[in-house]
Amino acid sequence: ALFMENARKGSIVSRANSIGSTSASSVPNTDDEDSDYHQEPYKESYKDRRRRAHTQAEQKRRDAIKKGYDDLQAIVPTCEQQDFSIGSQKLSKAIVLQKTIDYIQFLHKEKKKQEEEVSTLRKDVMALKIMKVNYEQIVKAHQDNPNEGKDQVSDEVKFNVFQGIMDSLFQSFNASISVTSFQELSACVFSWIEEHCKPQVLRDIVIGVLHQMKNQLY
Repeated sequence: ALFMENARKGSIVSRANSIGSTSASSVPNTDDEDSDYHQEPYKESYKDRRRRAHTQAEQKRRDAIKKGYDDLQAIVPTCEQQDFSIGSQKLSKAIVLQKTIDYIQFLHKEKKKQEEEVSTLRKDVMALKIMKVNYEQIVKAHQDNPNEGKDQVSDEVKFNVFQGIMDSLFQSFNASISVTSFQELSACVFSWIEEHCKPQVLRDIVIGVLHQMKNQLY
């Protein structure tokens, strides 16, 4: 009986140890799980960095191009004008470029025209300077010889002679020239010069005027 009682107690202890071992093995290992949840932070790969840098560079390029077109539209006057063929639509890049090219060509023509005007004005200034020098020499010569030229024809007689010559020329000019248009005027002027301003014709006019005014000359 004692032997059987000890055997029963040993069996109970053995089963208890077995159950405890099984229960312990079924409990999750919290230390292992914590190590799995605390992973290292994600590291961006070289390919991702390169793709992101390329995207940023492309966006900057697009922004720069857009700003350039916006600046052109603000600078070029013809881009601000209403284009009835387009309506209220936004101008395309092709139209902005074409209008910019046209405006630049217009500016080149205006610059060339202004340069020609400046050149003409410089020639006029040079001619006026030459005339000024000549008149200063004439005035100086009269100041040095105040008695010279007293017996010459008066300015009034000179003007009358000039008026007589111009009146005679104007009569033929008025009869020959048409002012209907600039083209007709130009054609008639050249024709009148060739016909009525020949040296022999001018000579005869001057002689005729002088004969009419001989009483004033002598």
